[in-house]
Amino acid sequence: MEAVAGWWDDYFWGAVVVFKVFVASLSLMVVFGLIGAAAKLSGSRLAQRVAGAYTVVFRGTPEILVILLLYYGSAVTLTAIAQLFNPDIRFLDIPPFWAGTIAISLVVGSYATETFRGAFLGVSPGSIEAARALGMSNLQTFFYVRIPEMWRLALPPFGNHALSLVKDTALISIIGLNETLFVAKQATATTGKPFTMFIVVGAIYLAFSTLITLSIMGLEKYANRHLEQAR
Repeated sequence: MEAVAGWWDDYFWGAVVVFKVFVASLSLMVVFGLIGAAAKLSGSRLAQRVAGAYTVVFRGTPEILVILLLYYGSAVTLTAIAQLFNPDIRFLDIPPFWAGTIAISLVVGSYATETFRGAFLGVSPGSIEAARALGMSNLQTFFYVRIPEMWRLALPPFGNHALSLVKDTALISIIGLNETLFVAKQATATTGKPFTMFIVVGAIYLAFSTLITLSIMGLEKYANRHLEQAR
């Protein structure tokens, strides 16, 4: 491990970048998933078709291709728009952090759409009827009945989506984001010891995955506490 000694700081800051990307992409994934699920469950055929196209396209396209298309495609588009106002502008792009974050959240959000849709459909009709009998409005029923029950049902697959997100952060190194895999590539070029450098990356991602798994297990236990008390 002597070869890694001079790279610990770089790995640490690379891990911080991974954490930031994960938190941002997880937030966006929930937003995309909820919007997609709401569209699929709505009475609008247009919304259903748009949501259906979203899930088909992003579930059927490799994550790395989505990252490349979004990063380079946005650069071409932004540059073309900017040159309409100022021909001297040569190049504009979205920072790799946000291009990669949006790309992986769109992909995993397409899977979350189906998870949330199924969870909403699994909400007990009796709970909704009870809420209405108590005089709750549709908005109150949604936030106090539908959302809590939906999250309880969605948590197990949601944990899988979170694990997919944290592992997909490694793909963003291809567009120059200075995270752990990017650091490992630089370290390998300097030391000539790829196995050692990449095994450190594996250990970092394993640590992240373990923390996510334990967190989801804790959330599931909390969400199902009423079932345990009823036994």
